[in-house]
Amino acid sequence: MALNIVLLEPEIPANTGNIGRTCVATGTRLHLIDPLGFKLNDKMLKRAGMDYWSQLDVTRYDDWEDFLERNPGAHLHYFTTKARYAHTQVSYEEDAYLVFGKESAGIPEEILAKDPERCVRIPMIGETRSLNLGNSVAIGLYEALRQNDFEGMKMRGQLHHLKWSADVMEKTKD
Repeated sequence: MALNIVLLEPEIPANTGNIGRTCVATGTRLHLIDPLGFKLNDKMLKRAGMDYWSQLDVTRYDDWEDFLERNPGAHLHYFTTKARYAHTQVSYEEDAYLVFGKESAGIPEEILAKDPERCVRIPMIGETRSLNLGNSVAIGLYEALRQNDFEGMKMRGQLHHLKWSADVMEKTKD
């Protein structure tokens, strides 16, 4: 299983760094589509991604058309506040591409209008414009991972200095 996160023209290095770290933690590929609002050696990017950036499976593209040409047949899901469906109302393929637009404008409507059935929204109340990009990616990605049974992921943790009691271990058996 290899899910994919696609960032279309991301602008804030700290968001992209955090998203990169999330991708490493989940075995997810990251696709960055130019123009980026920062340089990949930006210290804010590295600070947010910490020492994980070297472990990241990341591909960079010249533009949207380059991305489409190099990923023919990709199962795209567009995350946008303009969608008619919630992100939990669709099924994510194990190789799905979750597409997110730049922080200031989202995904261009010209892209969204071509495939409205693939547009999804993270529910919010009131007139909230949007969530932080890193948070949106995490919400969408973990829903896709959940639908695919968190394949290959570690589901249980251990205490570092103590041990879980026997009754706690009994409740959390796989």
